[in-house]
Amino acid sequence: MEFPDQLRYTKEHEWVAVEGGRARVGITDFAQDALGDVVFVQLPDVGASVSASSSIAEVESTKSVSDIYAPVGGTVVEVNAALGSTPEQLNQDPYGDGWIFVLEMSDASQVDTLLDAAAYRRLVEEQ
Repeated sequence: MEFPDQLRYTKEHEWVAVEGGRARVGITDFAQDALGDVVFVQLPDVGASVSASSSIAEVESTKSVSDIYAPVGGTVVEVNAALGSTPEQLNQDPYGDGWIFVLEMSDASQVDTLLDAAAYRRLVEEQ
């Protein structure tokens, strides 16, 4: 199980890579493993405004359908359209090609409320 140190994490198992004023978001290795084989990803709309913790996308696997939550507030500026034809990228490369969307953050300080890699590792080990 991977927990890249440069990322921040949510208790709902999303990861965040901060890139200037933007946040690239995906699901963690733990989440993709728990979901099983991902068969469909409902992406958010580019231009959508979201608040932190609001449901923004869905991932459907052979086991269940799971909501994806915005880890921080902002506006969706990019989505990973490749997931439409290759949703399995979430399983194969959750921290790389399996990213889901990018937010232009409305308040970059919200990132400070997210878990660092060590805290997220502890959360996963307790589950």
